[in-house]
Amino acid sequence: MEFIDYYKVLGVDKTASEEEIKKAYRKLARKLHPDLNPNDKDAHQKFQQVNEANEVLSDPEKRKKYDQYGKDWQHADQFEQQRRNQAGSQFKGSGNFTGAEEHDFSDFFESMFGGSGRSRQTKFRGQDYQAELQLSLTDVMQTHQQTLTVNGKNIRITIPAGVENGQKIKLKEYGAPGVNGGPAGDLYITFTIAAHPHFKRLGNDLYTTAIIDLYTAILGGETIVDTLTGKVKLTVNPETQTGAKIRLKGKGMPVYKKESEAGDLYVTYEVTLPTNLTAEQKELFTQLSKLQ
Repeated sequence: MEFIDYYKVLGVDKTASEEEIKKAYRKLARKLHPDLNPNDKDAHQKFQQVNEANEVLSDPEKRKKYDQYGKDWQHADQFEQQRRNQAGSQFKGSGNFTGAEEHDFSDFFESMFGGSGRSRQTKFRGQDYQAELQLSLTDVMQTHQQTLTVNGKNIRITIPAGVENGQKIKLKEYGAPGVNGGPAGDLYITFTIAAHPHFKRLGNDLYTTAIIDLYTAILGGETIVDTLTGKVKLTVNPETQTGAKIRLKGKGMPVYKKESEAGDLYVTYEVTLPTNLTAEQKELFTQLSKLQ
């Protein structure tokens, strides 16, 4: 897997304090958040890298391993154990413990991965891959299949209805191949769901606005509203005020992995006032005002 400089991702020095790392992460996370950049693929990718960088560098133990082993930091414990085993073997064979310390880092890796016959090859699990899949709110209204291409390999996955923005799933052993016959790593897919121009999602519920004219608001009537599954005719009660809200049960998002269940759709009425009134219309409104 290609090496990613997490310090560079966060824009901090390698000597940065925990507070400096935290401050840099918060600033970038606000700037690159998917909800603020729904159509910017580069921003989504950078946001993912910023999260990865913060996860590693904000943890003192992980940061120590990363500083020493770079992209292989997740195998640090295995490397250290192999180093100890190799050192102990040389100590027993030669009676000179310091000989183990004279090998440089590249020699150590060479022997560990079988470049020389000096030690038994050790199996290592492959690195995990991180991927991002961008979807629309309409996409996740029903379970469907989609094909991803990861490192030149096509992977067909099933996307359950109701997945949420930022939700992550794991595909076991779809990551980097293992070393010396070790198991492959896993593939983690994060779903990024773009903001919808007319609907706001909160959990499994949806929120939208329906515009009605003054006459319908006062006298009552009917109006047509859009849902993510089609249009619905609503009955508007007389004297409906701006901000009045109704609930359409079961017209929200499907519940994750429970497609037969769904949240609700909340519709808020917005009353528009007439414009470009004729003299006769103005006179009628004047007469109405005198009746108050």
